Amino acid sequence: MESQPPRIDLYDPVFRANPYPAYARLRSTAPIQRIRLPDGRGVWLVTGYDEAATVLKDKRFAMDWRNIPAPEEQAQAPPISKVVKLLKSNMLYRDPPDHTRLRALVSGAFTSRPVERARGRVQQIADALLDAARHEGEMDLVADYAIPLSFTVLAELLGTPAEDQDKLSEWIESAVSGDGTGEYIEEIVSDMRAFTCYLRAMLEEKRKNPEGDLVSALVQAEEAGDVLGDDELVGMVLLLLIAGHLTTADLIGTGVLALLQHPGQLQKLKDAPSLIEPAVEELLRHGSPLERSTERFAREDVAVGGTVIPKGETVLVVIAAANRDPERFPDPDVLDITRADNKHLAFGNGIHRCPGAPLGRMEARIAIGTLLRRMPNLRLKGSPEELTWRPGLLFRGLRRLPVEF
Repeated sequence: MESQPPRIDLYDPVFRANPYPAYARLRSTAPIQRIRLPDGRGVWLVTGYDEAATVLKDKRFAMDWRNIPAPEEQAQAPPISKVVKLLKSNMLYRDPPDHTRLRALVSGAFTSRPVERARGRVQQIADALLDAARHEGEMDLVADYAIPLSFTVLAELLGTPAEDQDKLSEWIESAVSGDGTGEYIEEIVSDMRAFTCYLRAMLEEKRKNPEGDLVSALVQAEEAGDVLGDDELVGMVLLLLIAGHLTTADLIGTGVLALLQHPGQLQKLKDAPSLIEPAVEELLRHGSPLERSTERFAREDVAVGGTVIPKGETVLVVIAAANRDPERFPDPDVLDITRADNKHLAFGNGIHRCPGAPLGRMEARIAIGTLLRRMPNLRLKGSPEELTWRPGLLFRGLRRLPVEF
């Protein structure tokens, strides 16, 4: 009798608080294995580094499941809800040539030159946020620093009003803090409707009064004849707001927590601030704010690392597990800000590698470096066991991080 795949609750709060031991057990059994999610779906979970790097760049895995079945099977597939369709109307869920076309529209905004131009503004925002908090002697590092810093930088890049931060952050939280089931989709319908109405109104305003921001550039590209539909515009801005905002905020929050929990490494960074660049790379590897990839689907029977994934099957790459694979990183659970050969997968791999990586790195270096310089007595307020982690399948981030200084 064929054994049933193990059932793993990826949304369990205990698991969310520290998933690494469970990932290590899975990886030690097999770097790729089929598991069953709480909703009953069977997926292939990839936890080994070499296997993850391969799957992330292998063209035999599609991002859009509609590129897998035959046309007659597609016709029989259940309809996709409007909410899911909008959330997936962006380059992250597309295969070439659509992915190539959509990515080209935004990649220029995240190259080294515009990122360097933004450096002074990021420093200004970090200093202003710390000025506002310094007389209190304490703050929530997530709500008072990481989120407003990353959101303000992104809002100015996109052309989103900074005063809408609270409203947009609430909608973003709603979009990512769920399990993807039908019940979850039903719960967020009203939030997503309000979110998309807001974005459509913003796009219309940019059409009438374009400015020097990325959303205006996307609208103008559409009007210049590029094949960019209204839903694609909304989906692209949704992606930039969600991924560009949350991953950086989570990197800052989880990165600072990791340093506070490793006082020797924290002191090493304080003594040598020039180590901030390798330190951020190690925090990306050790904490992996993008915990798992989006789903991929085998276009054909694919052999990876000795395991055959049948055509049509769903694959989830666990980036957080791959980044702690002892076959690739010596002492992977140890935080070492001087770690050499730190080729982590925190930003993905292949053609879907995050285009915003240079901006995220720069923001984290400034945010963490400035915080440690200006708040040298920074310490955790309360017990690490009291901290809670945001639910969701893709991102790993703290809800709150109370600190004292």
